Amino acid sequence: MKVLVTGARGLLGSELVRTLPAQHSVIPLTRAEADLTQEQAGIAAIVRHQPDYVIHAAAWTDVNACEERPVQAFAVNAEATRHVACACQQFGIPLLYVSTDYVFDGRKGAPYTEQDAAHPVNVYGASKLAGENYVQELLPEYCIVRTAWLFGPARTNFVDRLLASDAGPLEVIADQVGSPTYTVDLAEKIAELVARRATGLFHVTNQGGCSRYQVAEWLAERLGWRDRPLVAIAGTSLAGRARRPHYSALANEHLVAEGFAPLRTWQEALAAYLLKRAGTVQEGSTSPR
Repeated sequence: MKVLVTGARGLLGSELVRTLPAQHSVIPLTRAEADLTQEQAGIAAIVRHQPDYVIHAAAWTDVNACEERPVQAFAVNAEATRHVACACQQFGIPLLYVSTDYVFDGRKGAPYTEQDAAHPVNVYGASKLAGENYVQELLPEYCIVRTAWLFGPARTNFVDRLLASDAGPLEVIADQVGSPTYTVDLAEKIAELVARRATGLFHVTNQGGCSRYQVAEWLAERLGWRDRPLVAIAGTSLAGRARRPHYSALANEHLVAEGFAPLRTWQEALAAYLLKRAGTVQEGSTSPR
């Protein structure tokens, strides 16, 4: 099966391009090749490549920048998604759309299921939810995958930033809880969803919820950071930041109900990522640090 992947150079898209060829012929699509904010770009890409399936992983994920430039955020995260969905509708191609935990407001205080009502508190979440709505309205066969707090080898991420911090006090946000998710695990599960032609809305994250401060604590214990005291701070103490949900961990109920194995815990995934980073350094590649 020919699978077209948008956002092929992004944190998740890069991992999908590495993972999917084990089962499919992969067509990586970058913004340089097709600006999907232009209405005809999605149709032109599909006519050119003739895929059997589309994974729309392209997005503008800079939450603060989205807040500052809402028109651009909706153009990239909502209207571009509509253009892709319209193209898939026209040619009868199933679509998997990658969305986010930030469609929720965080007031539930417990992991969100696929049945919980979305209510975003920032422009990024609202633009991604608008993308979800377009997909559901336009396509009879679709799959929406909500995920969260991605880390992985393709690009610098919040885990890399913690690891790259200099010796001395390290301030880390402690009042926001989510589900850290390893892109390697997520890409493998998306490959399973594609292979089964799964439809509907799925939450797909590594298991468990924690704050970024708890991630830093885990790293400190694992790596022996004796010269790096951790300082818990509130997200609201940082100037210029968009609102974040205080609790946006996701429960993967639909995934399990459909017979898919859940992803491993975030701690197991983070341990695997540390091993991969260590192996990259030993092989002489540039470290994300």
